[in-house]
Amino acid sequence: MAEPVLETKGLTKSFGALRASEDVSIDLRPGEIHAIIGPNGAGKSTLIAQICGALRPDSGDVRFAGADVTALSVRARARRGLARTFQISALAMDHTVLQNVMLGALGARGRPWRFFVPVLSDRGLRETAEAALERVGLSDHAATRTAELSHGQRRQLEVAVALTLRPRAFVMDEPMAGLGAGGSKRLTGFLDGLRTEAPILLVEHDMDAVFALADRISVLVYGKVIATGTVADIRQSDVVREAYLGEGA
Repeated sequence: MAEPVLETKGLTKSFGALRASEDVSIDLRPGEIHAIIGPNGAGKSTLIAQICGALRPDSGDVRFAGADVTALSVRARARRGLARTFQISALAMDHTVLQNVMLGALGARGRPWRFFVPVLSDRGLRETAEAALERVGLSDHAATRTAELSHGQRRQLEVAVALTLRPRAFVMDEPMAGLGAGGSKRLTGFLDGLRTEAPILLVEHDMDAVFALADRISVLVYGKVIATGTVADIRQSDVVREAYLGEGA
């Protein structure tokens, strides 16, 4: 079995009397999509924040690409190739599609955004951004103002920005949020192919997408992982059915 690209061991985080994460141990293996599901308030956002470096655990550790990154910042983890996309878009809506991706590439180089304007003519930066746009199928929209994109196209653009990091893994926080059935289906197909670029840790409420995409699923309830397994394992689990999926699963 291949070594995990991303792994948590015993992550625990409390906010006063609330235990938001309790001894959470999960891993992400090369070439897979590992979905994290759970009801609202299960602790998914807290877990992702600890994995990506926005929140320090009270105990436990995070390992990425063979190294302990628990003490590293969000930016430091990103520079190592941990690419995150957000539930709520963090794109610059008044900038063009190409400019947004160039901003991502600029950040990946560790250069501050206040020097963005002079580097618009940087050929290397532009080529990196254009290659990412081609990868996600948005080359024809390079000059389009980001606010004019559809919701699904913005999700693709976020992935293009993440690709400028040359990611070793993606962490995606509800990429299907706000999409209709058609948009969700298109994005599902896109993400299915993206796993060959880098494995994906996927937090998602759209169960059709989860069941279509996931190689493994971990179920988080009240900060604890109550089950991890294949789609079939999770569908057939009485514990998961009772705690989360319901009788219609």
